[in-house]
Amino acid sequence: MAGHSKWANIKHRKARQDAVKGKAWSKCSRAIMVAVKNGGADPETNLTLRYAIVDAKAVNMAKDTIEKAIKKASGEGSEGVTYEEVRYEGYGSGGVAIIVDVLTDNVNRTAPEMRKLFEMGNGNLAKPGSVAFGFSSTGVILIEELNTNEEQLMDVALEAGANDFVLAEGLWEVTCEPQEYLRVRQAFETAEIAMVSSEVTMVPATQVDCDATLGAKILRMIEGFEDHDDVQNVFTNANIPEEAMEE
Repeated sequence: MAGHSKWANIKHRKARQDAVKGKAWSKCSRAIMVAVKNGGADPETNLTLRYAIVDAKAVNMAKDTIEKAIKKASGEGSEGVTYEEVRYEGYGSGGVAIIVDVLTDNVNRTAPEMRKLFEMGNGNLAKPGSVAFGFSSTGVILIEELNTNEEQLMDVALEAGANDFVLAEGLWEVTCEPQEYLRVRQAFETAEIAMVSSEVTMVPATQVDCDATLGAKILRMIEGFEDHDDVQNVFTNANIPEEAMEE
């Protein structure tokens, strides 16, 4: 099963996130707190909280730090801060589609800051829904080619509920429906197959192929969003070449 990975660019973003653990922990804590406030403190019945805990563990967030965030959101030591989930959609250079998900305690502050970041990247903010329709929420797990093989993936991934897997750019890319994500991820952990990354993300139906110059511009734009404290995730349909990531 060979093909082109729609999400190979995740390698760049994950590597960068690993270099800024402190900020990643802060974002994870906020996601956990919002999940608890919206759906309760029990991860067995709150799927969003389970996702948030998995993401926190992926950036090596300590167990007691995760528990503190859950207790804080449950009312123990709460400071009364309420976060709102907002999605901003727009375009960057070359017509590249960009989706930015934020958790903010002040939309009136965050909205103009998101607009400014789009404009700084030679892009523009669009109406809600005008970009997201070209993406689908999908569980995506990346595994180094040498860590598994097609036969094992058939046994482990597809048996656990994955939709498909492809080999591209030295990585096995396993995709599944969001509701099957935790089960598929657990299957790999049980089989002791190391994962490069795993998450429920927004996968584009089509991609915009970028040359090195355009790719570098889009990466700088993405990094500008990711540096903002309110931003949780950034998704794009840009197909960015390796040489752009090295600039």
